[in-house]
Amino acid sequence: MRADRRKGFAPTPQRTQLLAGLSGRVLEIGAGDGVKLSCYPAPVEEIVLVEADPFLRAAAKDIAGRLATPVRIIEGDLRALPVPDGSCDAVVCSLVLCCAARVQDALREVRRVLAPGGELRFYEHQRSANLLMTLAECLVTPVWSRAAGGCHPARDIVAALGRAGFVIESCDRFAFRHFEHVLGVARPALGDD
Repeated sequence: MRADRRKGFAPTPQRTQLLAGLSGRVLEIGAGDGVKLSCYPAPVEEIVLVEADPFLRAAAKDIAGRLATPVRIIEGDLRALPVPDGSCDAVVCSLVLCCAARVQDALREVRRVLAPGGELRFYEHQRSANLLMTLAECLVTPVWSRAAGGCHPARDIVAALGRAGFVIESCDRFAFRHFEHVLGVARPALGDD
């Protein structure tokens, strides 16, 4: 997130890119304080935010009240998403898969709620391609995880998506605050349901 003198905080360009082109009913998991809500494009008919933290749900509710698009904010987490099977045109995961206790279970839930033809938009920490950096990530993970809500910066999200039966359509790798990240779009493999 970057400071914006006029508004306090504004989404990073990566978060704006993450949401570009979405439409229909979108589920955002681990929505945080809702700062990305201003980035959702007009074709989105409904935004469902799932957030486990009551403080962050309250912050998101304040921002959601200023939008024209209907926003539903509900308590929940990656282990059991509180939405019906096949009910979402897109699922957005932004820095939450790196925090999942069991990432494969979380991705199974994402697949469950996606409508046929639906897509997963992801912006996540990604294990570095540099062996020395990967070693450093592994070494800091026990402390980092406790201080940063369970985040595992050495997790290989791209490989996890493939193991969960997703086909990655686009994936940009970049460094942000010294950690490697990925930003992309994936869909469940056809005939893999």
